[in-house]
Amino acid sequence: MTRRELDAAAITDPALRGAFDRCRRLNARHGKTYFLATRLLPASRRPAVHALYAFARLADDIVDDRTTPDGRAERAQRLQILSADLRTAINGGPGRHPVVTAVAHTAHRYRIPHSHFDDFLASMRSDLTVTDYGTLDALRGYMHGSAAVIGLQMLPVLGHTTPREEAAPHAAALGEAFQLTNFIRDVGEDLDRDRVYLPADLLAAEGVDRALLTWSRRTGRSDPRITCALRSAAALARRFYARARPGLDMLDPRSRPCVRTAFVLYGEILDAVARDGYASVHRRSAVPLTRRAAVAATGLAAIAAGRLTTPAVKEPSR
Repeated sequence: MTRRELDAAAITDPALRGAFDRCRRLNARHGKTYFLATRLLPASRRPAVHALYAFARLADDIVDDRTTPDGRAERAQRLQILSADLRTAINGGPGRHPVVTAVAHTAHRYRIPHSHFDDFLASMRSDLTVTDYGTLDALRGYMHGSAAVIGLQMLPVLGHTTPREEAAPHAAALGEAFQLTNFIRDVGEDLDRDRVYLPADLLAAEGVDRALLTWSRRTGRSDPRITCALRSAAALARRFYARARPGLDMLDPRSRPCVRTAFVLYGEILDAVARDGYASVHRRSAVPLTRRAAVAATGLAAIAAGRLTTPAVKEPSR
């Protein structure tokens, strides 16, 4: 499969093929929902998606690495090295890390603005010092770099049938919807990293604060106030999905089954959290494998039907 994807994308240089293969393996290991959805894309576009995901994962792993002896200072330095490496590679120099090499190639091919990567890395740096957010506006400032720009990076890879400025807000909203879903699912794991991403004012409206969340995580005991707060957070996330939904029909028809699959599966993580009683302080909820397979099969059927109808958007020159 990897060879076919790389051949379809006209990536012939052996070192570059190795870099993209590294990205694909990272996606397969860590991004199960994304990886499943990506398999519904035309083969020529999959390497670029793997590269964008792998770069985000690389930065995220640096931020979350608690094994470094010097802690925060060392992680900040590693992020700075990654940023400098990307800048060198995007400007035509050699990337020191294979993931950086692959993502720089992707940025050039799909004309992804360099500012999207700068904004992303700025949010990653903030994770080293910021541990909570007072309001949704404050959180959205963080999510612009950590999630919205991921949607904007993906947009030229996926292709779109409307002007970019029309499709872009929906792509950004989808990135935010996915990340809010992660925050709701991962409350307990984020507490272990000394972070509370859900806005303090949303939590406070139900009588919840960091101390209560920490008590619940430590004791394993539930509290109805936390349940209500997470239910409110899920309703907020669904509003972002609603903002994103019109953008699905603005994408290249060949990309729609992939994004619809991710849209459905990520939305169903919220359903899984609800089925588990909003217990994400204590455990991570997941969409059952059988359901993921069924949604993917629907995507495959849509691909087969699409081949008989709408012509595809032309891909960028290689």
